[in-house]
Amino acid sequence: MMLKIETGRIIKSLSGFYDVQTGKKVITCRARGSMRRTGMSPQVGDMVDISVEKGKGMVEKIHPRKNCFVRPAVANLDLLVVFAANVNPVTEPFLIDRVAAIAGDQEVPVCICVNKCDMDPGTDLTAIYRQAGYTVIQTSAETGLGIEELRRELSGKFCAFTGNSGVGKSSILNALDPELRLPVGEVSEKLGRGRHTTRHVQLYAIGDALIADTPGFSSFDTDQMEVILKENLQYAFPEFGKYIGTCQFRDCSHRKEPGCAVTAALAAGEIGKSRYESYLKLYEKAMQINEWELK
Repeated sequence: MMLKIETGRIIKSLSGFYDVQTGKKVITCRARGSMRRTGMSPQVGDMVDISVEKGKGMVEKIHPRKNCFVRPAVANLDLLVVFAANVNPVTEPFLIDRVAAIAGDQEVPVCICVNKCDMDPGTDLTAIYRQAGYTVIQTSAETGLGIEELRRELSGKFCAFTGNSGVGKSSILNALDPELRLPVGEVSEKLGRGRHTTRHVQLYAIGDALIADTPGFSSFDTDQMEVILKENLQYAFPEFGKYIGTCQFRDCSHRKEPGCAVTAALAAGEIGKSRYESYLKLYEKAMQINEWELK
């Protein structure tokens, strides 16, 4: 007897179980053991073929992905929304820059959401990332600032919300759809960081957008993120774009070489200092990795 195969999208992943939405049904599945040989594990956002036998679902096949992230663990994104705030817990620019660069390396558009603007407008953060060429939206779940602008940005897309713990991702989701009633954590004044309220990746349909809420991360978690090849890193910083290919040396790494158009733009204030410092840190990390290690 041939198994009936259905196609759907994984909307939740937890402890080896995957909730797959097929039409109006949600079926909880395990992954077929033979999938381990492919080296691919199912992730939220994956389009998959599943079979159902005696009430038990099984992921049989993962469809080709257009992109895939380690942290947050999602696939097939149309947009990555990176949350930041200039109040406790203050977001380190390097955290934003690393996540945004990883998305840029996979050609996924990035929106920077500067949150908690009722307490601090995040003027400096907003200026840094607008200068770098990103869409930046200032938001507040308390006052409703930027919620409709964000809703328009998300419309019709499969998106993921990511950012450091306590930055207010769940609060903004509740503001976008009050019926969600997601738990919201408090920020520890002593430790200066948020408590995790989102413990797994889960998709929510809000209007015509699909939004993946993902666990918050700290500076320690960046070591688990993808490393971009040093040859590709310059392309992951959009503000470098118009200077690439105009340096004195064709293979310029934009660090210490004479005649570098990027460092000249930095000196002229056309590239933000913190952004360039993040580039150098990521370049140093990339130098420690061989290309074959990323395969």
